[in-house]
Amino acid sequence: MTELPKTFDPADIESRWYAHWEANGLFRPERPDATPFTIVNPPPNVTGSLHIGHALDNTLQDIVIRYERLRGKDALWVVGTDHAGIATQMVVERQLNAQQQKRTDFTRDAFVAKVWEWKAESGGTITGQLRRLGCSMDWANERFTMDEGFSKAVVKTFVELHKRGLLYRDKRLVNWDPHFRSAISDLEVETVETKGGFWRFRYPLADGVTLADGSDHIVVATTRPETMLADMAIAVHPDDERYKAVIGREILQPITGRRFKVVADEHADPALGSGAVKITPGHDFNDFDVGKRAGFKAGEMLNMFDADANVVQTADGLIPDRFLGLHRFKRDGVDGAREAVVAEMKALGLLVPHVTKDKEGEEVSADFEPRTIQTPFGDRSNVVIEPWLTDQWYVDAEKLAVAPMQAVRDGAIEIVPKTWEKTFFNWMENIQPWCVSRQLWWGHQIPAWFDEDGNSYVAESEAEAQALAGNKTLIRDPDVLDTWFSSALWPFGTLGWPDQSEKLSRHYPNDLLISGFDILFFWDARMAMQGMEFMGEAPWKKLYLHGLVRAADGQKMSKSKGNVVDPLGLIEKFGADALRFFMAAMESQGRDVKMDEKRVEGYRNFATKLWNAARFLQSNGVTASTSHEAPAAALPVNRWIIAETVATVQAIDTALADLRFDAAANAIYHFVWDQFCDWYIELTKGAMDDETRAVAGWAFDQILVMLHPFMPFITEELWHLTGNRANALIVAQWPQALAAVDTDAQAEIDWLIRLVSAIRTARTELNVPPGAKLPMVVRDAAEETHRRLDRQGVALARLGRVESLTFGEPPAGGAAQIVVDEATFILPLAGVIDIAAEKTRLAKALAAAEKERDGLGGRLSNASFVEKAKPEAVAKAREDHAEKTAEAERLKAALERLG
Repeated sequence: MTELPKTFDPADIESRWYAHWEANGLFRPERPDATPFTIVNPPPNVTGSLHIGHALDNTLQDIVIRYERLRGKDALWVVGTDHAGIATQMVVERQLNAQQQKRTDFTRDAFVAKVWEWKAESGGTITGQLRRLGCSMDWANERFTMDEGFSKAVVKTFVELHKRGLLYRDKRLVNWDPHFRSAISDLEVETVETKGGFWRFRYPLADGVTLADGSDHIVVATTRPETMLADMAIAVHPDDERYKAVIGREILQPITGRRFKVVADEHADPALGSGAVKITPGHDFNDFDVGKRAGFKAGEMLNMFDADANVVQTADGLIPDRFLGLHRFKRDGVDGAREAVVAEMKALGLLVPHVTKDKEGEEVSADFEPRTIQTPFGDRSNVVIEPWLTDQWYVDAEKLAVAPMQAVRDGAIEIVPKTWEKTFFNWMENIQPWCVSRQLWWGHQIPAWFDEDGNSYVAESEAEAQALAGNKTLIRDPDVLDTWFSSALWPFGTLGWPDQSEKLSRHYPNDLLISGFDILFFWDARMAMQGMEFMGEAPWKKLYLHGLVRAADGQKMSKSKGNVVDPLGLIEKFGADALRFFMAAMESQGRDVKMDEKRVEGYRNFATKLWNAARFLQSNGVTASTSHEAPAAALPVNRWIIAETVATVQAIDTALADLRFDAAANAIYHFVWDQFCDWYIELTKGAMDDETRAVAGWAFDQILVMLHPFMPFITEELWHLTGNRANALIVAQWPQALAAVDTDAQAEIDWLIRLVSAIRTARTELNVPPGAKLPMVVRDAAEETHRRLDRQGVALARLGRVESLTFGEPPAGGAAQIVVDEATFILPLAGVIDIAAEKTRLAKALAAAEKERDGLGGRLSNASFVEKAKPEAVAKAREDHAEKTAEAERLKAALERLG
């Protein structure tokens, strides 16, 4: 046994122990006969760096996997990274740009080779950072969504879905990112409030037709005047009396001269603007649906932009040449299609100005009405997304969603917290076809080939596609698959599927998935779809959705707000164990975690307290236990700590079974800090006989094991420094909570703790000098209290600074009175303190506390304050009110103690 250093140094311990665990294969010990337990990590982007959300997500997973490993299971935590199509291509293109090169200077194969080079050199940043956090993943079997075996699974899935009629090619509107020149998912679009406008234009009715009021035109309002060059209809509500007479009649697009009809559709809101809306089905999702209801086929809908969002000629060739080549918006000081269309409509006298009055009451005219517009942006490119009509590959998500929804209803998938079920069903029941093709070079190239007539042949290889096509010349689809398509196979693709193996059958389905709620639809739901389609059962039995980590004031973290917290910085400052324990203690089901560096520092202090407790035990001859079972004990204090240990094991087992990470962390925290370090060590000081040393060594060993999933580094270090061990703590045995809890010993020591605590509180509140020893008179004590006082008299004298103990009536004069259970404990204070002055001081302090309490109570009962004040001001007032209420109660009790 090595003597413990005086100070606890997390940095030295963490690097040393992680390397030892990984080098010795301790994250995945060979346990072929043990019950399997499997989780998979949400594969972080290969471009990524550890952020605070990763820290929470992976800490929770590591707690579970270390716990199950300690329980003797064949615990597998699948680890890997995602190839992150857009993100990775963006990183490499930036590097090329810095060298005055661009992607198109290379062939596709040459560019992809450069991406692989980047991956080899720089793609392991986040995996190294996960190690810093202490994640005990199965690194020996690390996967990558582009590795050979996994790519085989991706191709197989695409081909099989196509064979089953669940994957098809279609022309539909997509979210088009002009920066990446690629379709992106709805989930990768961020809606941002931007300054925009509402333009109103007159569209002439054709053939001399007029409205009921005699007007020869319809006024339409739009936030996107540039798309009117591809208008295909004007929609009005079928019950709008103003327009009923012209439904089905033709109207003219003023610039292109295109003739189209006025159609009836409930999408048009009679109360909004003029009640008439232009329909551009090739550039608006709502308009696309209106167009389909009006009878337009997707192939007939007009597309007026190219992949860079520049104006191109439509299929009917009616866009005037002067608009061709213009970008949709103004950029670099050059007017775009929007400005050109507005100028032309104004020149034609068809712009309806927006008229307001200035401060003097004079009318002021403007081209548009200013509006705040909900504008879609690409979450990575930060450019405005263009709804764009194009041919893409789609998965029939509606059919794939049926089985997962039934699994949740049947309980085959349990969602925790259950409140997320409603969100899950709402999205799944209204799910749209999933666009899985992306116009990138980096990723899984789609296994489809086209002949000269545009017919597609889907196959696992070019040879198979050629066999299907006969002698036709084929060209492979240049697109790649959406990154989420491949990661949806993670629970079984990482286990060797489509090959059938013992590993696959043993570890699928997984036992648990821990995920942020923000990727419930990105990833979780899609894994459920693919798992049930290809494996026939849900990919995991339980889905745990945790919240976000927010700034201390509750705001969402963002770089623009400057409130992002770097977990690696916290690890450098306080150690990984402290950060991990903070994450666990703050993770309450259904709530976000508020970042609080002071709390992290507090858990660093907790680790130091554990270290100092180990040093105290070592200095008193306490060594590691030789048995998993509790030693025989006769002394109540030893029987008590054994009972508290067993109760803590039971509490942690119950909490982790329910995935109550906060309850598990708080159970071990209070046991270590309060029962063991504060009371057991204090109660046994100076009384370390052989029995107590054996019990203390056993209890401390159980602490190290129970705390290990939360604080793996310090516990492993202390495990080895406090005794000669047969194995590392990471593969030790979890405590068995089988021993009967000794309720008599628990009751006696709890009584002693309450009595000593009350004595200490009274002494502090009444300003009794710390060194003064006081006599104690006991009144109305039952027989059991007499017996307890007899057994615990020595401890009571030492801990409560009691010099004598008598029974009966106290001497005359002021005294502090303490009631514990049925008995009253009286501490005569005559000659020790100035009782009259003390009563005056307490009464004055009580009056001040009550005044502040009542003042704050008045503010909080004022509805105007609660509704109008800043939330943080209201929260502070509530905190202060609770504090002053407690202070008043404490002072009142102190006065009452003086009689």
